[in-house]
Amino acid sequence: MTLREVIEKYRGVAGGYGQRVRLADLGWSAAETERVFATFDEDYHISRFFHFTNEVGSPYFSINGFAQTHVSIDAEIQSVL
Repeated sequence: MTLREVIEKYRGVAGGYGQRVRLADLGWSAAETERVFATFDEDYHISRFFHFTNEVGSPYFSINGFAQTHVSIDAEIQSVL
């Protein structure tokens, strides 16, 4: 999955940049969600625009060994698309 595809899916669910979205609401399998976000989280030029949180009561995903439930993405990510 490309970064552009991830951003388009996020924006469709969030309604725009900067909104927290439950990772489960993106509609991907747990394995796909973890793989996609782990890959982008390892790239500094991309990961600085991603903000993960872990909220009690939401399904969590292991992103590079850390339990995460939500993500928000800064609009500035457009600079690397």
